[in-house]
Amino acid sequence: MTITTPAIAQRRELRTAIPGPRSQELAERRSAVVAAGVSSTMPVFAARAAGGVIEDVDGNTLIDLGSGIAVTTVGSSDPRVVANVQQQVADITHTCFMISPYEGYVAVAEKLAELTPGDHAKKSALFNSGAEAVENAVKIARYATGRQAVVAVDHAYHGRTNLTMALTAKAMPYKKGFGPFASDVYRVPTSYPFRDPEGMTGEEAAQRAITMAEKAVGADQIAAFIMEPIQGEGGFIVPAPGFLAAIAKWCTDNGIVFIADEVQSGFARTGEWFAVDHEGVVPDLVTTAKGIAGGLPLSAVTGRAELMDSVHPGGLGGTYGGNPVACAAALGAIETMEQDGLLDRAKHIEELATGALRDIAAKTPAIGEIRGRGGMLAIEIVKPGTTEPDAALTAAVAKRCHEQGVVILTCGTFGNVIRLLPPLVISDELLLEGLQVLGDAFADLA
Repeated sequence: MTITTPAIAQRRELRTAIPGPRSQELAERRSAVVAAGVSSTMPVFAARAAGGVIEDVDGNTLIDLGSGIAVTTVGSSDPRVVANVQQQVADITHTCFMISPYEGYVAVAEKLAELTPGDHAKKSALFNSGAEAVENAVKIARYATGRQAVVAVDHAYHGRTNLTMALTAKAMPYKKGFGPFASDVYRVPTSYPFRDPEGMTGEEAAQRAITMAEKAVGADQIAAFIMEPIQGEGGFIVPAPGFLAAIAKWCTDNGIVFIADEVQSGFARTGEWFAVDHEGVVPDLVTTAKGIAGGLPLSAVTGRAELMDSVHPGGLGGTYGGNPVACAAALGAIETMEQDGLLDRAKHIEELATGALRDIAAKTPAIGEIRGRGGMLAIEIVKPGTTEPDAALTAAVAKRCHEQGVVILTCGTFGNVIRLLPPLVISDELLLEGLQVLGDAFADLA
């Protein structure tokens, strides 16, 4: 089969102002027919993407430091993903696994059993989105334990459905006006080293959370404790060493299902297959999506076989869950991660980018902290000499980068974090050029 992938020069080139005339024309069409509640970070419309660049409809090529929110980890239109998808589309587009199953679903489940933490027997169920995976993980935990309560942490983001909005911490824009939300969801403090009391260890932060959970809910009432090992929308918060391990042990000791939400941090993004691997923690259930399938919609819950098998037949599933085309894409994306050494590449990106970011921070008092792992890095921006968030400067710096042809994203409970999620296939030269643009924006605006 002929593999067709976009041949896009891997360089930043601005042929028009951002946005260009064609993007402006499409924006007018969009405003007439697309709901206002669906917003976009960039003011340009994409035409093609590959490697570390996105080409817009006006012929501008932009440096991609966002990966579609950690989705195109292997780059957009990765050759293996494209080849697998082209073949699968020609064979089967859909039968519904619940009606007539197919090998691709089983093959993805086999890879998940191999790659997720722990050497115990594991099984998976496939879905479409990260929120669906989270909802189903909670369903499984409740069914298996016979308990109802679910504990989440501060700064959490788990999705936009009713249950996952209840788990998500930030009101605007995710929750405002959409209640009432699912019940029996409780929130405890997480480990946020930049904002925790000075010297607080991971174990101490864990005990703070555990004490609140035990007092507010009762350990024997809790079905699941869910958290992102590195928090995404909340600000790319890396908990202090020992926090995850202490939480996981408490869960095991009390019959609570520990769910690691690896939707944004999984699949080589942090330099390990999963972010919990950095701490040697083995969750009971892992939720995945985003980077799993090279840009196609696929998600999964993977966990201990006895937990996954506790639900009665027909209790899990969905019409499109584990669609054959998405499964083919996932197998291609995982092969690229394995064959092209993307875990090591993520570690190299961390080393290269962190050095450049520290140079920027040395000249920018508004940068409070540089943090993250692998290709999941963040800059927290504050009023100089304080920990007071500066959301206005964050937005201004991001806007300047966009105008200069660099795609960067913001996040954080306080709207004051710039997050960097480059495709792991980006070249060193493109990455450093993008960071130079970011540094120039700070120099001009901070």
